[in-house]
Amino acid sequence: MSGDARDHALVTGATGTTGSRVARMLAEQGHALTLATRTPDPESGARAVRFDWYDADTHPAALHGADRAYLVPPVGDPDPGGVMLPFLERARSAGVRRVVLLSSSAIPAGGPGVGQVHEALADGLFEEWAVLRPSWFMQNFTGRHTHADSLRADGVVASATAGGRVAFVDADDIAAVAVRCLTAPAAPGAELVITGPEALSYDEIAAVLREVTGRPAVHRRLTYEQMRDRLTADGIPRAFAAVLARLDLAIAEGAEDRVTDTVRRVTGRRPITFRAHAEAAMRRGCDSP
Repeated sequence: MSGDARDHALVTGATGTTGSRVARMLAEQGHALTLATRTPDPESGARAVRFDWYDADTHPAALHGADRAYLVPPVGDPDPGGVMLPFLERARSAGVRRVVLLSSSAIPAGGPGVGQVHEALADGLFEEWAVLRPSWFMQNFTGRHTHADSLRADGVVASATAGGRVAFVDADDIAAVAVRCLTAPAAPGAELVITGPEALSYDEIAAVLREVTGRPAVHRRLTYEQMRDRLTADGIPRAFAAVLARLDLAIAEGAEDRVTDTVRRVTGRRPITFRAHAEAAMRRGCDSP
């Protein structure tokens, strides 16, 4: 599809964890791009525009010329459909024919938050679509995240997950799936639950980090209330902190203890292990826990 006059992808959240990777991979493949972000970088080498989900005046420039879009919902919004669904209607009118939406393994179609947008896509808002439902990111422990910050400062990762396991996934693998969904001759027309190759408890994650980094790393088990209050103290709105703490309880009950073959089936490559991810973060230095 590269080189086609209609081969133009809009990437929202283009400086974020998955958006930046999707943009890089598309650029490496030679696709035309519009990078949409609140703080566009004119030196990025691609068409970069200011984009704010809550400012409709920024939407036309983002959509101009695009025939497909990678959509990252506004962070922390309990009802993103309020701004995303009108945008999608506008996108369809502007000539966008394929949409790949980033959601979460914890949110089904019709569920809270972005689940409403997922449901609209599944109900036929676009003929070509995919909803990505990745598990928790490995970058939560090595990048810009509360867990990573706590590990760097105190050697502690705190959660209310008890001994529950999660098949953590590397953002590079999520992006690779997204790029395939954006550029393949046919869109999946389905949701894709994306996981890493193994389900690990937070205790096991801490053990891997100790072995790889040689630094202190322990899992501090908290109650739901303690986790909610800790997140609130970190500056997360209390209502959203409560949602996140409840997701920890779901993990404790086994909700994320599953492994899928999505990465290998869609991209043809093996998903990255957490140990390999941690070792790569150490080599980079700046992201090391």
